[in-house]
Amino acid sequence: MEIGMEGFYGDSMPSKKFNPGHQVGTDFINNHLIKEIDFATIHAYTDQWLSGQNDDAQMAFMQRWITSHWDDSSRVLKKPLVLAEFGKSSKDPGYDLSARDTFMNSVHINVYSYAIYGETMGGSLVWQQGMENFDDPSTAGIISGQSHAMTTLAHLLNNDPLGRKAFP
Repeated sequence: MEIGMEGFYGDSMPSKKFNPGHQVGTDFINNHLIKEIDFATIHAYTDQWLSGQNDDAQMAFMQRWITSHWDDSSRVLKKPLVLAEFGKSSKDPGYDLSARDTFMNSVHINVYSYAIYGETMGGSLVWQQGMENFDDPSTAGIISGQSHAMTTLAHLLNNDPLGRKAFP
């Protein structure tokens, strides 16, 4: 079972309240410490949360967001983490397919980089591939490539002589 939260930090970690303009009533740490919650999830809508900021600033935030939550999932929660929703909407001002693909590829590289350590990073799910054109071949190729890479990694880690395990 999972919660489906954005991952905003609350009062349990006031030093990590780098929530993107939101000071809402959720708490990533406290809510995921509930024993019935099997894995942690985060969402990231950098194009909405950091509207008006350039792609580099949005990617820098995304890297910090993933890293912080991966670290807390591993050290504090001791539960797997899934980046359950991310993407870039084609309805946003300044939308560019190439920039979206670059962003998605960078996010997937980050997710894979943490997954290779085994156990904590469970993967990622694209929420916004676009809003009108869902059959874009460039983006579909990025998603397919990540799926293949994560599947291959899971097989490697499940047979790892160091004892690391990937989530099924």
